[in-house]
This record gives sequence, C-alpha cells and structure tokens, in this order.
Amino acid sequence: MADVSTATAAAPHAHQHVSVNRPNPVSVGTIVWLASELMFFAGLFAMYFTVRSVMPEAEWAAQADKLNITFSAINTTVLVLSSVTCQMGVWAAERFKPARSGSILQVGKWGMHEWMTLTYLMGAFFIGGQIFEYTELVHEGLTISSSPYGSVFYLTTGFHGLHVLGGLIAFLFLLGRSFAARNFGHHEATTAIVTSYYWHFVDVVWIALFAVIYLLR
Repeated sequence: MADVSTATAAAPHAHQHVSVNRPNPVSVGTIVWLASELMFFAGLFAMYFTVRSVMPEAEWAAQADKLNITFSAINTTVLVLSSVTCQMGVWAAERFKPARSGSILQVGKWGMHEWMTLTYLMGAFFIGGQIFEYTELVHEGLTISSSPYGSVFYLTTGFHGLHVLGGLIAFLFLLGRSFAARNFGHHEATTAIVTSYYWHFVDVVWIALFAVIYLLR
C-alpha cells in the first residue's frame, strides 16, 4: 500500500518534468520551401546539360569563350563572402544584439544591423556585376535569342539573379522589422535565421552554376 501511495504521489511530479521540444514551424517551412526551389534549379541544370549535349562542340566553345571568367570569379567571391557576413549577423541576432556597441570601425562589436546591411550591399554588388556582364555580352552578340547557348546561359543565371533580388528584399524586411520592434526578441532572431537559410542556399546554387557554366568548358 505504501508503495502504491508513493508511486501515485510521484506520478504528478514526474509528469511535470516531461517536456516536448518541437521544431520551429517557420524554420521547417523554410527548409521545405527551399527543397522545392532545389528541384527548380535541378531542372535548370538538366536543361543546360541537355542543350550542351546536342549542340556542336565548336559552336558551344565559341560562345563560351565570350564569358569573362576573371570578372565573374570576383563577383562570385563577393557573393560567397556575403554568406560569411550573413552568418555573423545571425550569431549577433542569436545573442539578441541588434546594433553595434562601439564605433562603426570596431567590427568585433557589430550587431545584426551592421552585418546584415553589409550583406545586403554585397548582394547588391553581385547583382550590379551581373547586369554589367550581361551588357558586355550583349555588345558581343550573345543574347537570349542569338543561340541555344545564349538561351540556357541567360535563363540559368537570370533566374538565379531573381532569387538574389528576392534575398535582398528579405534583408530589407528583416532590418525593417528589427528597427520597428520595441524589444529585439525571438521573433526577430528567427527572421534572421530563416533569411540566412535562403541566402546560404542562393550562394550554394551560384557556386554550382559558376563551376558548371564558367569552369566546366
């Protein structure tokens, strides 16, 4: 009887210590959505390799030689480094540090605002570089309708550019929400985290595109 009473008394106490850790629905939803975006880009890669397989090698090489690999490599480096600055902003957000605690020159004391603003500027630089590259290629006669190579080049890189623009809009939303919040909390930090998921995804996709389009001749 004593054992039954002890077990009964301990049951509510044990129940109070049961906890369920559920994943953040926003993060899960973002990951699922990025999985669908991955399938979209997989289709673009399939299109690229299909056109390449049926296009005469000499004609393909002649079109590919018009690309400025050095310029694109610099542009790619800026985009890849923007993932680093974005992650720095996420770590600041996770510490609930929205703004810097020192001079603008003291990078180690930057908050989420400074890191994400820098990331935005680097992303904008990439878009500007891509527009400049398009302008140069059009002057050399490579347009979306000039050849099958031009079609797949502008479609693959262009759709990626639209995704980068989407990321820049997300950064503006993130910063606007942070400035508007009275207290920087978990909601603002979660927004920073899911935005970084998207930005890292866009960067990884571009690394693959750069390797296939510019390096794999």
